[in-house]
Amino acid sequence: MEDVSLLLLLFSVFGGYLLGIISGLLPGIHNNNFALALVAFAPVLAEKGLSPFYIAVIILSNAVAQTFHDIIPSVFLGAPDGDTALTVLPGHRLLLDGAGAEAVRLSALGSAGSVVASLVFVLPFSLFFKTVYPYLEEHMALILILIVFLMLASEKGEKDEDSKEKSSLAKYKYKAFALVLFLITGVLGLFAFARESLMVPVVNFGEPSVLLPLLSGLFGASQLITSLLTSSKIPEESVSALKLSRKRILRGILTGSAAGSLVAWLPGLSSAIAALLTGLVAKIDFDRIYLKKKNSEPELGMLRTSLYSDPYASNPSTLESSKEFLISNSGVNTSNAIFGLVAFVVIGRTRSGAMVAVEDILGTNTLDLPILLLFFAAMVLTALFSYFSTVWIGNNAHLLLKKVDYSKLCAGVLIGLAVMVFLFTGLFGFFIFVISTPIGMLASFMNVRKSHAMGVILLPVILYFL
Repeated sequence: MEDVSLLLLLFSVFGGYLLGIISGLLPGIHNNNFALALVAFAPVLAEKGLSPFYIAVIILSNAVAQTFHDIIPSVFLGAPDGDTALTVLPGHRLLLDGAGAEAVRLSALGSAGSVVASLVFVLPFSLFFKTVYPYLEEHMALILILIVFLMLASEKGEKDEDSKEKSSLAKYKYKAFALVLFLITGVLGLFAFARESLMVPVVNFGEPSVLLPLLSGLFGASQLITSLLTSSKIPEESVSALKLSRKRILRGILTGSAAGSLVAWLPGLSSAIAALLTGLVAKIDFDRIYLKKKNSEPELGMLRTSLYSDPYASNPSTLESSKEFLISNSGVNTSNAIFGLVAFVVIGRTRSGAMVAVEDILGTNTLDLPILLLFFAAMVLTALFSYFSTVWIGNNAHLLLKKVDYSKLCAGVLIGLAVMVFLFTGLFGFFIFVISTPIGMLASFMNVRKSHAMGVILLPVILYFL
């Protein structure tokens, strides 16, 4: 092991932390982009005295910091990345009822708690997955099919006590709608992934990914258009107090950390899919918040934008479940970033762009115990910085947003997403974005969970392993 300079180590941690803020706050910019750029500049940086070890620290710190800050555009702008796609609806709806700061604080708490939980899980999970990994990989298709079955079977549709649909067949209608949405998005994913080579970015900033237009359309633009059609407004105040029991907070952290560690070991599973597992395990209807007002007309498939102020909420526990999901989803992302390093060391497989970059820079035989401990220390320090900056930004973001007309803001972000997709993925990527947007709105009209749109990833992966 090389001699490590404490000053350079802190500089690397802080550099990765700042990059994580940038990649977290700007939709479409991912830590993978910075990781690939750092790999390209590694020889030049080495000549300047920054050895591969410090570059790896920057990459890992960047990955952790992004998992904290990427909740902010998801909540305040409705613009997700691949890891926060499923937080758009619960987070954005909390925002619309004046609790955007609370949503961000819950997310930061989930990420910070998952760091502690992940460090506790490292040894037992490493021993367990090293033993069972070959068997799991052999039966990956069956595991994914089971996950899809659980998703569809748990769909119950919009819960309206005044509904006239009392027949025994009515409950199967929403499961059929969920299957349709899953298949439509799955076919869209197959089409897009098979033609990923057609993407020619206008601005070449790393390898273009078809996930950018797919997820930006399915989960970002579709939600922004829904907000425009329902004439939503951001309240002038933003509540930051945590209105959730300790039991739910702890359960969200533990389920998120466990699910995040799972996707780090298994091929083909993203953080978003792990988030589905947390929702199923904890019975969280995280992306359906149907609050019915008396004598009101349905809007976009009974989709509601008010959370706190409706005294006629048909199911108040749904609100707490959505908050719990924000915690668990953030725990998924941060735990996945940490366990990506663990999986690389234990089974020698890379599951993220960040770890691919680390492997390119360090190789596979240089990660001895002292280096690993320094890597973990760097990620913990990054998490500490990130928690406070995420909460601070969440507490102050509404001060800027309340001065802006929300409809114009949504329209501006929508245009920005479209421009970003075009610049980073070219004309074909923009075409995928345009197709994905109305498909993403189907869930609201069908009254089913939008998580079924993750068929865009699940179906291609299942067919790959069959």
